Amino acid sequence: MPSNDVRILAQAAVPTAAVGAIAAVVSGVVAGGKGAIGAVVATLVVILFMGLGLYVLQRTAKSLPHLFQAMGLMLYAAQILLLFIFLAAFKNTTLFHPRAFAISLVAGTLVWIAAQTRAHMKAKILYVEPESTGTKPEKSGHSS
Repeated sequence: MPSNDVRILAQAAVPTAAVGAIAAVVSGVVAGGKGAIGAVVATLVVILFMGLGLYVLQRTAKSLPHLFQAMGLMLYAAQILLLFIFLAAFKNTTLFHPRAFAISLVAGTLVWIAAQTRAHMKAKILYVEPESTGTKPEKSGHSS
């Protein structure tokens, strides 16, 4: 991954992990050990799903730039759908506290999206890559 991509990934993953740690502590106090486990699992799921999505989106931007916007919209819709499927699949689990898991999953997702948006807005990404031919373009104009 180029440095901009890694920087954006870190700027999205770190706040998500921090919110996940806070959610784990709060869930542990409110719902016990299973609540803390649910919050940790939710945080890992968010970082995994959203991180893979960011990777796919960056690869698409480089190889098929004309599909970037459509791919981004489709990717976010697919990620949200997969998170809802994940929630539904573990709704009645006894491995961890389902409510702590669900709340942490939603909170982590919202923080990831906000942090990724902020990182993209602050990034200095070129929209047009400069040519590296080494020749200067000729000036067009009127001679006086």
